[in-house]
Amino acid sequence: MNAEKREAVRSHLLNLRDRKVLELRGVTDVISFDEETVELSTVCGILTVEGTALHVQALDLAAGIVNIDGNISALSYADADEPDKNTKPGWLGKFFR
Repeated sequence: MNAEKREAVRSHLLNLRDRKVLELRGVTDVISFDEETVELSTVCGILTVEGTALHVQALDLAAGIVNIDGNISALSYADADEPDKNTKPGWLGKFFR
């Protein structure tokens, strides 16, 4: 991969038009997707896109590009090393509540 492509993948760009079309740059992987949730790994962390009738229109992971259309209601980021909020705490976590 040449230097220009590496720099394009390292930068992160998010363009949302009318809550209907989402254009992303800097995507490194698609974790999961369905009609209500798309989870993406980006250079800035894990991005979760929520909405209805979501559809991945374009996907080019070599270039780091993903386009999503549908009714987008929420975008949220989490760090890749952040613990999952849905996991139950161990005995030590319960002890310090």
